[in-house]
Amino acid sequence: MASPDKELLQHSKLKEEDLPHQRPGVPPAVRPRCKKEIAAPPAVPPRRKRGHLLSFLSKLGLLELYPNKLTLSSLLEISNGTMLEKEVESLKDVPLAFIRKLLMINTKCRNHTTADSGGNDDDEEEEVNPLDLVTALYLCADSFLQQEMSIKMSMCQFAVPFLLPCPDNNQCTLMVWALRNIYKEWRPHDLMHNKNHLEDSVVHAPIPLLTFVRLKDCRLSKSQFINHILSSPQQSFTHRDMDGGNVPKKIANGLVEIVWCLPCGQSNIDVFPEPVAIANMRGDILSKETQFSFLMQVSTAVFVFFDTMTQEEERLLVLQGPLKSKLFLVMNSEMEGYVDTLKLQENHVLIRKRNLNMAKFSKQIIGAITTALEACKKINIEEMSDIAHDLGISVDECKNKASQSAKIAADNIMKGIGVRPIADYKKKQLPLQGEYFKKIAEIEMEECRLQNAGDLSLEEYKAQLHGEKCTLRKKQGSIRTAQAMGQFIQALSTTNKQQRTFFFKWMSLKLDRKSRFHLTELRKKIKETGQGKDNISTVEIDQQLLDNSLGIEHYMREMGQMYESRQSDNRRHLPSVAAELLLDGYPMELLDGDASIIPEKWVTDVLMEVHRKVGSSRLLVMSVLGVQSTGKSTLLNTMFGVQFPVSSGRCTRGAYMLFLSVGQELREELKCDFVLLIDTEGLKAPELVNLDRSYEHDNQLATLVIGLSDVTIINIAMENSSEMKDVLQIAVHAFLRMKQLGKKPVCHFVHQNVSGVSAHSKLMTDRKHLLDQLNEMTKIAAGMENQSEIKEFTDVLDYDVEMNNWYIPGLWHGTPPMAPVNSGYSEAVHELKRSLLKPMNTEHLSEIPDFLIWMNSLWNAVKHEHFIFSFRNTLVAYAYDSLCKEFSGWEWSCRKCIYSWLNNAETQISNTDISRVQSLSGDLELDAFKVIADQTSKMNNNLNEYYKCRDRHVNLVERYRVEFQINIKRLGQEMTTFVNNKLQSAVCLKLDMERVENIQKQHTDVIEKKVSELLKTCKEHKTELSDSDLEEAFKKMWTDATRGISPLKERDICSCVMKQLRSNLAHRNVQKELSKIGDLTRCGLEDFEVKMTYIASKRRMKYALKGRNIISDIQDFAENIIHRCEECIEDIVRASKDFQDHYSKELLEKIDVDLKTIAKKTNTTFETDLKVHICGIAARRFLEMHRNFLSDKNPQNHLERSKNQYLSDFIDSYREKDQCLRKAQAFTQLCIKPAVTEYINKSLGIEIVDGILSSSHSAQYSSRSYFQYTMLAELLEKDDFSSFLSYIFKYKSFVKKWIYNQVVEWLSKDMGLLKLKGQVLKAIIEKITETTEVFRSEIGDPNDTGKATVFVEKLCRSLSKEISLPKSTVRGVLFQMSCRRTPFIDSLLPSLDDLKKQLFKEFAELTDIEDALSTLRIKPQNVIFKRVFGCGKRCPFCKIPCEAGGKDHAQHYATVHRPQGLAGYMYEKAMTLDEQLCTTCVYSDGRFQNHETNYEYHPFKKYHVYYPDWNIAPDPSIQASDYWKYVMVKYNDNFADNYDAKPAVCPEEWHSITKEQALEGLKSAFNVK
Repeated sequence: MASPDKELLQHSKLKEEDLPHQRPGVPPAVRPRCKKEIAAPPAVPPRRKRGHLLSFLSKLGLLELYPNKLTLSSLLEISNGTMLEKEVESLKDVPLAFIRKLLMINTKCRNHTTADSGGNDDDEEEEVNPLDLVTALYLCADSFLQQEMSIKMSMCQFAVPFLLPCPDNNQCTLMVWALRNIYKEWRPHDLMHNKNHLEDSVVHAPIPLLTFVRLKDCRLSKSQFINHILSSPQQSFTHRDMDGGNVPKKIANGLVEIVWCLPCGQSNIDVFPEPVAIANMRGDILSKETQFSFLMQVSTAVFVFFDTMTQEEERLLVLQGPLKSKLFLVMNSEMEGYVDTLKLQENHVLIRKRNLNMAKFSKQIIGAITTALEACKKINIEEMSDIAHDLGISVDECKNKASQSAKIAADNIMKGIGVRPIADYKKKQLPLQGEYFKKIAEIEMEECRLQNAGDLSLEEYKAQLHGEKCTLRKKQGSIRTAQAMGQFIQALSTTNKQQRTFFFKWMSLKLDRKSRFHLTELRKKIKETGQGKDNISTVEIDQQLLDNSLGIEHYMREMGQMYESRQSDNRRHLPSVAAELLLDGYPMELLDGDASIIPEKWVTDVLMEVHRKVGSSRLLVMSVLGVQSTGKSTLLNTMFGVQFPVSSGRCTRGAYMLFLSVGQELREELKCDFVLLIDTEGLKAPELVNLDRSYEHDNQLATLVIGLSDVTIINIAMENSSEMKDVLQIAVHAFLRMKQLGKKPVCHFVHQNVSGVSAHSKLMTDRKHLLDQLNEMTKIAAGMENQSEIKEFTDVLDYDVEMNNWYIPGLWHGTPPMAPVNSGYSEAVHELKRSLLKPMNTEHLSEIPDFLIWMNSLWNAVKHEHFIFSFRNTLVAYAYDSLCKEFSGWEWSCRKCIYSWLNNAETQISNTDISRVQSLSGDLELDAFKVIADQTSKMNNNLNEYYKCRDRHVNLVERYRVEFQINIKRLGQEMTTFVNNKLQSAVCLKLDMERVENIQKQHTDVIEKKVSELLKTCKEHKTELSDSDLEEAFKKMWTDATRGISPLKERDICSCVMKQLRSNLAHRNVQKELSKIGDLTRCGLEDFEVKMTYIASKRRMKYALKGRNIISDIQDFAENIIHRCEECIEDIVRASKDFQDHYSKELLEKIDVDLKTIAKKTNTTFETDLKVHICGIAARRFLEMHRNFLSDKNPQNHLERSKNQYLSDFIDSYREKDQCLRKAQAFTQLCIKPAVTEYINKSLGIEIVDGILSSSHSAQYSSRSYFQYTMLAELLEKDDFSSFLSYIFKYKSFVKKWIYNQVVEWLSKDMGLLKLKGQVLKAIIEKITETTEVFRSEIGDPNDTGKATVFVEKLCRSLSKEISLPKSTVRGVLFQMSCRRTPFIDSLLPSLDDLKKQLFKEFAELTDIEDALSTLRIKPQNVIFKRVFGCGKRCPFCKIPCEAGGKDHAQHYATVHRPQGLAGYMYEKAMTLDEQLCTTCVYSDGRFQNHETNYEYHPFKKYHVYYPDWNIAPDPSIQASDYWKYVMVKYNDNFADNYDAKPAVCPEEWHSITKEQALEGLKSAFNVK
């Protein structure tokens, strides 16, 4: 009996060799997989076929990208092409237009198949068949782009390439890899009752395959029939009636596409109750027998469409042997007489009769399919690879050696998981992210909150936490690398980039599928708990979901923890590996979603590695926030074509970041090199909503993400309007906090699931309502953040209700799973993208190093409960410090200009005629006003220009702009008052000097008259008198003439001072007490002692009961103010010539300013006694100064000083000698020398300050922060307890003394003072010489007879703005002067040169620098003190000085605080010094009491109630305060003795801090490199 095969041969007249050699159904295990393909050399294609393909690719502009050179990363790059809707002008524009639309999941992408042909619709050369386009793109795309294209096409419900032809070698490829990442969800009808669903990859799911093919050309369009059967809103398969569908195919014949028909669980919608895959082969099966044979073997049913059937075609079908039972013949009505030689069952032959329309005929086909599905054997796509290999069909993932090597590596890791529970696997193979890591995260949070200290002191508790964290890190680091992680790191560390990428993708795919399976089972348990009504059960199940979730992020997280826990040579390359993945476009975890922590070192080093690899790394950071499961990740994926995980069985946890490169042509326009996308977990997550602190968790996440972003999208799904308000509240809080930090991100609100062309106009009311809600929430948030001045949302950031709201339709067009993506969704998202990436008037965008500094500071602040008061950022500190340095420079330029102007003004007043003094004073005041206004205007311009320099992070200090503007205004006011007082003093001095000089002149006139008379008498003498005779006659005349000259009258200085004191205290009702004062000079002789009667009566009793009561504080205050007033009095005495009434007035005004700080603690008696004490000191010194002045200006003394000059003039006149040389020398010594000396004393102070600020010492005075660092470093080196004590309790005096010593030291070095004096001397002598030379050149005639006296008067007038030449002295020199101008000038010039040498020699002999400084009009130490001292306020707890710029700032702050015990605070009962840092206390649950709180206990956290102008930020690290911890430990006993307390009980860890560590902590805190 013949076998069935023999019978088939006889019936069809076919030869045996025509039968297929491989029988279907052979078990896959016996077939080799892929090995032959890898080993076999590629077939050499015929030239003609290859030329045809290359020609076609060339027309499309794809030739250079063939084969497989088009990458996903190149398409994701943000360029003009991705931003602009470029017209398709030629066929070469078609592929990119198609693929970019496709990556944005725009179902209209297939419309881009025609180039603009100028109106010629018949021009086929400018049109391409969509199938050819898809084939060409797949041939040019690399494996990863193919996979991404397949995903996007599937989402659009397009048919996806299943078998891809390669026309140049007549072969095809099974696209298993390209389909691997397509996941589908469906609900079979047998699961309808419990609402469960199934989810799997299309490659692994056993779904029956239905194939549709044709014989030659067929009038029946199988693609149209399939589309009709699918009943999808989207035309899945391209057919002849679609755009480009009628264009003849060039390379797509042999292409097999696949689509999935999936049930949703509704019988009235579903076509089939079970999932079905439908394949559609393009072209005639006769020419593609290999593809047809493959489809016959893998399909459940094959529908063959044909019009006629030739013998050869029949032969092909007969050759299918036993498989022919799968065949269904579909033909037109013309074939009704067709004789079925294949002997198929009757229902396998489907004829479309003339009276059947497409709908009815489709039902017949559906019926046939239903029949075929009843007893089908299911096979998945992965299993089809074996069959493909047997038929000589290549498999995409087997063709690539890198893919196979990567797959083997991934399989080895997956084998380690096996069937054991994922939770167990993670504990053993990924242990570093387990309990140790989560405990470290908890400790880091507790270090910021300090809520569980118990009986431990806060500093002991902090030290304990730090020790525990270090121990846990050591334990982490001691864990050996698990086998799985070793394999994972080894695979990623390969230098083969393609293999690494394949491995990463293989791992992602395999882990994702495994997690889906486990999580699906766990979710069934959630239903069993009553859908979460039992809170405990819900929490437990949520934890199980976390424990059983396993993705590639867990391995990357483990790699990060390996790096953080222990640094070793074999781990140092890990950041470089992660950086490569980031640059390849893969997301990286920024915020650990399980432990809620940023692994700062890991993230920092990875991003720094990125920075090193790319060079310029300006970032535009974009993020999205919204409620969970509202499509945030999908929004970013659609917008940028990226791959944030969505619907993978687990929602996003934490935050992920992804880098997108910006094209070169857009980098300058957008001012960035990369767009950094941040995708976050959803707010209001159901699994967290019942947990404690869930709102705080959301608030922290929003603050972090918004704080990191330049652009933030608030995603609002309209169906979740009840939760929208909470999200907006959280976002407003975050935006408000950024506003306070000087960062103003752009915000866009995206309203999803809003359809309709009129949505924007119809929802105007909703937008206004949204703004009303935002305003309401802003008020609430501002109240919570203590920002009462902010009333509306627009006060927080620039928000346009029209421009910043976007309405986006729903994602799906129809009912999933068969719904395609809504094209309106893609279009709307693209418009949003274009708006987001418009060139913005952005602040300077950060590069990666700056981004990391900001991130670390932001995260540190987020961990604290009070964000704003916890924020401490290096970038902000740097930007603020830089601004302070610049401002200090502008301020000194302003002061220097005004000081110089004032010197000239005082000289002018001194030189002017008494009759013009008042008018000149008025003119100078007006001029002073103009000069000061001009200088402050320059400062304001400099400030505005500074804020335009975007490379200095000025946006971070924008909030300080107003403060600096106020400081400029106050500086102008201060300088105006200062100048007016100086001008007033100069006028008063001029008037006093005029009065004195008039008295002197009266006596001088008498003397000169007597001398003239004596000269006449002597000349009339008959014999010539000798010099001794002349001297004898002169002495007799002098004695007679000066007899009876009265001294100058002394003023009652005490009465003047008392008058000012009475006036100052007039409103205090203490005139009776003042009247009891007898001699004011007897007051203030003894030390001032504070009494209990000085304390305000309401507080006196409570203060008296305290251990260290307020008397000590007030005593310290009084001593400080007395010391400062004494310094002020001494400065007046040294700088002034005579007493002025306003000196005591200004002194009392300074005392009033200081008294305001303790006004509530003391009474009027204290104020009165303190002022009387200080005025007593002032009265004695002012009286002494006045008497010295009277002595100096006494007419008798004045004449005696001129006696020798008159004698010389008398003798020379008698002898008729040439007076030129002697008069020139006298003029130089008596007039010019004192004037030059005074000029030097006036100018030298300015020059010294200039010299110091331009020297190597300039850095320590550049800003208050660096000044503090310099002083503290010197204190540490000096190692002297008394210096520390003085720094803490007499800070102002200490700073003054320290600066003074620094100035003295600087002037002592390298003869600094002598050099400066020499420079000023040289300048003024050159000025005088130059003026003299000018006058000499004007004379011209050497025989000039002009009088020298006229020249001297003219010279004095010319120098009246530079030097002060008293008329009385000049007049004395000119007495009896008869020489001519030219000889006098000739004598004067050498005298000036001699004067310069003489003065320089005198300066060299004066080695006492302190004495020299005391004579200067402008004290350099005082100028520098004003520059660095600031407001003088000190921390209310530890007494550290404020470092904020200027004097008028809204809040005080200090870089490093210190233990409060150093300032005298102690524990009330134990009487031990308090070792706690205020930076710790203000974030704890502790309490404090002092005189401010009326000794009532008050929470540290609410310290702003009593100290609203202080911002005490937490230490940036536990080492930041090492300096003061070291000081506390070293001088613990000394401080205790000083405060009459017991030594502080310091944590043991403090005792191990070395001097070197203390200095390093100081450097770190002040950012000193």
